Amino acid sequence: MPLSALRRCAAVLSLAILPAAAGAATIVIGQVAPYSGPLAPTGSHVGAGAKLYFDRINAAGGIHGAKIRFVTRDDGYKVPETVKLTRELIKEESPLALVGMVGTGNVEALVKERVLEEADIPVVGIRSGALSLVSPVVPQLFHTRASYAAEVEKIVQQLDTTGIKRVAVLYQDDPLGLDGLAGAEKSLKLHNLQLLVKAPYEKNTTKVEAAVKAIAMAKPQAVIMVSNTAASAEFVRQSRAAGNDAQLLTLSITDGPQLVKRIGKETAHGLSIVQVVPDPSSRSLAVTRDLQDDYKKFAPKGVEVNHTLLEGYLAGRVLAEGLKRAGPNPTRKKLREALEAMRDYDAGGLYIRFSPSSHSGSDFLDITILNREGKVLR
Repeated sequence: MPLSALRRCAAVLSLAILPAAAGAATIVIGQVAPYSGPLAPTGSHVGAGAKLYFDRINAAGGIHGAKIRFVTRDDGYKVPETVKLTRELIKEESPLALVGMVGTGNVEALVKERVLEEADIPVVGIRSGALSLVSPVVPQLFHTRASYAAEVEKIVQQLDTTGIKRVAVLYQDDPLGLDGLAGAEKSLKLHNLQLLVKAPYEKNTTKVEAAVKAIAMAKPQAVIMVSNTAASAEFVRQSRAAGNDAQLLTLSITDGPQLVKRIGKETAHGLSIVQVVPDPSSRSLAVTRDLQDDYKKFAPKGVEVNHTLLEGYLAGRVLAEGLKRAGPNPTRKKLREALEAMRDYDAGGLYIRFSPSSHSGSDFLDITILNREGKVLR
């Protein structure tokens, strides 16, 4: 063959090889979550936490030489948008996995409409503890937080030990709230505590006026709040203004520092919050030390160190470990199998345990309280 023809063949072969090489050098991870609307602080902080760990990985050379590219879509916490944007992201970006999805109803819709099943794409670190997403096991979902039922049981146990008997429940009128309400009804009955009133509010709003009135009229000793940060803040503000001095306790879906920003430290003082990750300001665990060090190093804009950021960071860490175990040429199937084989992974002082029959990786729980300075204390 003439030399010129050989050169043309070599050029064609090199062009054919380039896309594969470029693809191998990047691992795409996606997130569809609220970056606008009432839950914007939640979606953005979870995403920032995951990205913070990916920045750490990329700075160290990536995973088996491949850098992580993190892409996000803003669903505004609206279920139809979650479904639409997840389909689009999977089609347009071909992510190997998703991370930090937010909302029980939002993720339930992805399961019911078979979006995750059809793509067979793993989702790590869902911002939901609903039992409907835990049991039976959804093959694509990997949880890095305790269930809402476990959070409610933690609250009720504390109420029982302090002698409180009369309780009300505020809940978001959607699958999230109904799951938490069911857990509260079960736990309260088990501990012989009286449920005085169940007061709903509309999802993606802060319309809690009717709930504030109904609960105040019942005069409970404590209120269990199955509500997100924005709604929780408004409920606390209006309840205190109405003279309701009941003990207020909320699930981990409320972010303490964000709530304080909304209503001030004096009004927020005394609110108890269940946490599914350790204190992010402590340096007693490797995962919190790493979070603080990476935060200083990579300086995410407009984001503060809090429990929500740590939750995203933990999800990113678990996903990265799964990618390492999946090998140098990971696929969605290899990643899912690697995650299911993660029997006792030390994620920096927190242990994650998955198996084919259980995708509930963590059972960590703690109850914190907002002090007079608006700080989260144990």
